[in-house]
Amino acid sequence: MAEAVNGMGTTFKLKSLSQLQWMGSAEYYSYVVSNDTEKVIMAYSPETFDAETVTSLEKMNKQLKGIGVSELKAFPAIHWITQTKFYINHEHKYIFFNTTARDSTQVSIQNEEPATAENVFFDSGTMRLAYTDQYNLFVKLPGASSEKITSDGSKDMLYGTSVHRDEFGIDHGIFWSPRGNHLAFYRMDQSMVEDYPVVDWSAAPATVKFIKYPFAGRKSHHVTLGVYNIGTKSTVYLKTGEPADQYLTTVTWSPDEKYIYVSVLNRDQNHLWMNQYDASTGELIKTLFEETSDRYVEPQHQLYFIGDDASQFIWWSQRDGYMHLYLYKQDGTLLKQLTKGPWIVNEILGYNKKSQEIIFTGTMDSPLQKNVYAVQVSTNKMRSLSGTKASHTAQLSADGNYLIDQYTSMSVPKNIEITNVLTGAEKRILTAGNTLENYQTAQVRSVQLYASDSTLLYGKLILPYDFDSTKKYPVVVYLYNGPHLQLNRDAFPASGNLWYDYMTQHGYVMFVMDGRGSSNRGFAFESAVHRQLGTLEMEDQLKGVDYLKSLPYVDSTHMGVHGWSFGGFMTTSLMLRHPGVFTCGVAGGPVLDWSMYEVMYTERYMDTPEQNPEGYKANKLLDKVKGLKSKLLMIHGTDDDVVVWQHSIMMQKKSVDEGVQLDYYVYPGHPHNVRGKDRVHLMQKITDYFDMHLK
Repeated sequence: MAEAVNGMGTTFKLKSLSQLQWMGSAEYYSYVVSNDTEKVIMAYSPETFDAETVTSLEKMNKQLKGIGVSELKAFPAIHWITQTKFYINHEHKYIFFNTTARDSTQVSIQNEEPATAENVFFDSGTMRLAYTDQYNLFVKLPGASSEKITSDGSKDMLYGTSVHRDEFGIDHGIFWSPRGNHLAFYRMDQSMVEDYPVVDWSAAPATVKFIKYPFAGRKSHHVTLGVYNIGTKSTVYLKTGEPADQYLTTVTWSPDEKYIYVSVLNRDQNHLWMNQYDASTGELIKTLFEETSDRYVEPQHQLYFIGDDASQFIWWSQRDGYMHLYLYKQDGTLLKQLTKGPWIVNEILGYNKKSQEIIFTGTMDSPLQKNVYAVQVSTNKMRSLSGTKASHTAQLSADGNYLIDQYTSMSVPKNIEITNVLTGAEKRILTAGNTLENYQTAQVRSVQLYASDSTLLYGKLILPYDFDSTKKYPVVVYLYNGPHLQLNRDAFPASGNLWYDYMTQHGYVMFVMDGRGSSNRGFAFESAVHRQLGTLEMEDQLKGVDYLKSLPYVDSTHMGVHGWSFGGFMTTSLMLRHPGVFTCGVAGGPVLDWSMYEVMYTERYMDTPEQNPEGYKANKLLDKVKGLKSKLLMIHGTDDDVVVWQHSIMMQKKSVDEGVQLDYYVYPGHPHNVRGKDRVHLMQKITDYFDMHLK
């Protein structure tokens, strides 16, 4: 079980190249070699593939000792600035190494953060530092003392943190301007949001930590954007207007530092204004364009400026039904749609100035894959840069001429290649062997089904290694089927999860399908569930059940279902609203009442409880506990601050009130997911439950 849960990071870990990356602005790549005989950083030319040793851990430690810094036990994260300069963060110090001649290295401490600093953002160009400490925001210039630029920070007033509960692509709250002269930052007033208790049971007596958790339909926090001028030491706030509970996202500096662009989204999440603000005064320059939808608008990406050209930018939008790229002039004039078709763009990797192409990843070849493409800005001509169609993760060199391209598929564990963007030439620098080749892994069969509206659905059937079609097998359906997640991908291992292989080795058939509402298939596919979370998703999963029942080797009287988070909601929904289909289920961290889930996510897909009472009622599982006719195990982490523990506690109370027997297990101290060594315990618990009721 330990191998099944953590094996891909331990026993079956694939060979790789540690810290493989481009060397800053140079067309050289590097990686770390660290084994019993050598610990060095190697550099390579993507043209000749000649190798050079940049430095060694031993040499770095001698240099660190020379400036009074303790030794490194292993290589920390290496951050390249140029081909000859990199920095590390060690003991809260930003230490720069200058390898000018490859045989001699200079080292210096350029800046330092307090040990208590949080939300740290370092600008390697100016070596300036921004961070939060005790709720307030600080800036520290090289060789100077920290400057406190806010003073009223508290648990109710946060500065420089991620806001809107990390929705809308937000993952940080500090934004250095391109030249480091200004610092934009979020200010979040959450004083109006209700306190919610999270209990720490590890001490006696237990203690309570209060978090701010905005339930759907109730008060949400208020966010504004400040801009601090390093030179004048003054702060202005962007005049983003009312209402105060709107959402501010995709914060982007113009390359010339004159403007800040912000997507202003109303709380209903159906109207977006792309606004341009004067960074020096905070004044609104103009609204460049607007986007509206009868379902929702969901901005997820910053604007992309091509090089240092401030006159035009690329905007991501799902306005035609798929996430695509649109080229705009700085004044908001739409020049053209750059990419188009029934597929989505996943990432912008960068720009090649010679060919004038945007390099990006997308799903043009298959929604189960992610391949690399180029689009010519002036002609819209598209071409593929992936010689092997698979699931690619790529890094583009600074000038856009080369790719570090790592890819995997159901039949390829991992290959790494260097690709010449202009010629298409590929050079393999790593072939990872199949670490599972001597194990009896599952047979995996791709499945295509159709929803009630004829929408194509992708799934996979996972069979025992020694599958015998004359036998009858119990089945476990694993699902999520919610927004922003896709379970079926062309990636290694073929099953998608070694626990599935473990289950097949113990006599089960596993089934996984992505129904409507899942990601990577376009706006219509994902938003089909709008205002009725759980309904269409169950319809699609039941199509999968019908398919399973049609197979002569499936024991339809012994079927189980399991999922976590949205998958826990789906598991509970199927058990309560479609009793008798599954013999047993295991629901982890489930949403059981959408009015008790967070504002941003829930109101996007469900509107508010006041606007959509029937939708909330239909999918409120606390009212449907009498529908439970089979065995259900519910699991929750006591410290869950995503789907709060109260969901399943209330379900237990309801089951007692209704005289319904419901099995329950908690993981003390764990948040929304059970990770690490305790996850082995979790998956054994789940497996034992299926063994008890399906065999």
